[in-house]
Formats: sequence, structure tokens, C-alpha cells
Amino acid sequence: MPETGRRRAVRKPPVRIDAVLVQAVIAAVLSFAHLHDLAVAAGQDGWKAWAYPVSVDLLLVAAWKRLRSGESKAAGWSWFLVALAASLGANIATAGLLDLSHVPPWLRVLVAGWPAAAFLGGTLLAHSPTTDRAAVIAESDVIDAPAPAPAPAPEEQHEVEPPVRARTPELVAEPAPPSLPADHVPAALITHARKIATEHHTRTGAPIDTATLRARLGVPASLAEAIATHLT
Repeated sequence: MPETGRRRAVRKPPVRIDAVLVQAVIAAVLSFAHLHDLAVAAGQDGWKAWAYPVSVDLLLVAAWKRLRSGESKAAGWSWFLVALAASLGANIATAGLLDLSHVPPWLRVLVAGWPAAAFLGGTLLAHSPTTDRAAVIAESDVIDAPAPAPAPAPEEQHEVEPPVRARTPELVAEPAPPSLPADHVPAALITHARKIATEHHTRTGAPIDTATLRARLGVPASLAEAIATHLT
């Protein structure tokens, strides 16, 4: 019987070759070689001839990265087509359609001017202003968020008018009624005044004065004086 502690051999999955990846490597190597040969034919020798295919491939990668990011697609497509034209042009030129021993002057000019164009394109693709994705998300959240309800308008402050106080009528001195002659005082009023005077004398022991008589009878001062004359 096999030992229980013996570990089972772990079988590794077989390595599968990706045909697309192999094809991409072959295309890159061939394009790299064609660009190198064209640069040599145009008068660029040594390490400079090897730098040209690296420059073209890096510009292709930078442009493709910009297209994948979804930002500044116009610049990405422009420089992608420029790098693609340089790569395809080298492939076609080295296919026997161009005599590499007698390169025309315009091609020498294009090859000599490529570093400046590649530097410009790479700089624009790497440092062109891009919108921060977090800022875009935050901005979209702000736009999608419901607008806050407007704050209630402050109640208008109505000026509270102070309560109107009732105007106290000015005390106007009433004109004193004309004094009545003693013989025009009603007899009944005199009789009532005599009873009041008698009661006052009995209670106080002193004759009633005009002010007290007026207060008891509730008559004007002139009438009280006329009545007082009848009581003396």
C-alpha cells in the first residue's frame, strides 16, 4: 500500500503557444530590421541606425496607449498614422521597389528629420493635458446629484406698527354755568338741601359749607351758592 504521507505529484499544465503573440513578435522583428536597413541606406550608420526602429515602435505604442485611454483621440490617431506610415514605408522600400544603393534625396531628408518629428509626437502624447478620471467621476456625480431644494425665503419682516393709543381727550375747562338768582332755585331742591344741611349739623354739630353741599347734591358751584343763600 502506498504511504499516506507521500505527496501526489502536481502535474503542471502544458505550455500553450499563443499564435497571435508569435505573429506579433515576428512582425515586430521584421519591421525593426526593415527600418534599420532603410536608415543605413539613408546614411545613418552605427547605433543611429538601430535607434530609428526603436523610435518608430515607441511612437506607435504611445499613440496606441492614448487611443485606448479614450482621451485626445485626434492626437492619438494622427501620430499613430504617422508612425504606421514610417513602418510600412520602410517595409515597402526594402521589398525591392527602391534601390537602397541609390536612395533619393527626399528620403534622406525624411529619415534625417524623423527624430525631431518623433520627439515632438512623443512629447505631445505624453504631456498633453488630460482630464483626471477621478475629477470626471466627481463632476458627473455633481451633475447627476439632485439639485438641493432652495432655502425657504426668509419671512418678510413686517413692520409692526405700535398700537395706536387712544388719544386722551384734552380736558377743556367747561364754561361755568351762569349763576342763577336765588329766587329761581326750585323749591323742591331747597327742601332737599335743608334735609341734608340738618343731617350734617346733627352729625357734625357745624353748619354745612357750600363745598360739602355741592358734593352732596351734585350741582354746579353757582347753583350750590344760590341754595346756600336760602339755608342761611
